[in-house]
Amino acid sequence: MEIRQSVHSAHFKGLDTAETRREFLVQDLFKPDQIALTYSHTDRIIIGGAIPARRPVAFDASLAKQIGAAYFLARRELGMINIGGPAQVQVDGERFDLATREALYVGAGARDIVFDSVDTTVPAKLYFNSAPAHRAYPHRKITLEQAAPITLGQAKTSNRRTIYKFIVPEVVTSCQLTMGMTVLEEGSVWNTMPCHTHQRRTEVYFYFEMAPDAVVFHLLGKPDETRHVVVRNEQAVIAPSWSIHSGVGSQNYTFIWGMVGENQTFDDMDQVAMAELY
Repeated sequence: MEIRQSVHSAHFKGLDTAETRREFLVQDLFKPDQIALTYSHTDRIIIGGAIPARRPVAFDASLAKQIGAAYFLARRELGMINIGGPAQVQVDGERFDLATREALYVGAGARDIVFDSVDTTVPAKLYFNSAPAHRAYPHRKITLEQAAPITLGQAKTSNRRTIYKFIVPEVVTSCQLTMGMTVLEEGSVWNTMPCHTHQRRTEVYFYFEMAPDAVVFHLLGKPDETRHVVVRNEQAVIAPSWSIHSGVGSQNYTFIWGMVGENQTFDDMDQVAMAELY
């Protein structure tokens, strides 16, 4: 498991391109028959991916020492969204079948979690976030139809998009983790612009369904001190609470967002006017 330490906003100002990528960009999330994990000290979020290409995969027992608990979800909750072929997820013997663009919430205390593909010629790809949890809530599968959708933006501003809220209080009860998926319409390339911060939560964006030659210029930093990170398909960016999180692509794309922190209020945002950006 890769470890990322927190970065102070004042220190951020001095980072060059390579250093910014090293601190905030998460790459190589899908390795065949492995679980890839990145642990961020920022709100203790864990970002990960699993691709059971030829065999089932499960969390390694060595993680217990790295997170200081008896097992991975002893004091954590987990949310995942499948972006690949049909998946089977076993949680302490209970089976959940996930089609593409379906989500699963796993509450704290689950010991044995196994990821598998229904058809290894079209393997599952499970992207997940994990957060510390103070109590156990029931596991729950969420289909795209069960998610809470909201459509925002306009074609004339190139930001027409639908946000599907999978793990939010009105759909699933969790301790602090919230997750969802934003789908941009053809011809729209901007996400979360006008932008915002939320000092109470860290957010991670995971970009996918991008062509091999496509990129997203993801914006981060304080509103008056912004930088960009070039993001490619199936890569994620960590946005600390002091940072904006927005992006513009060379073509439309889809991304999964996950938040952990002080509250779960989706609309609790500190809006940033366009005139405040530098």
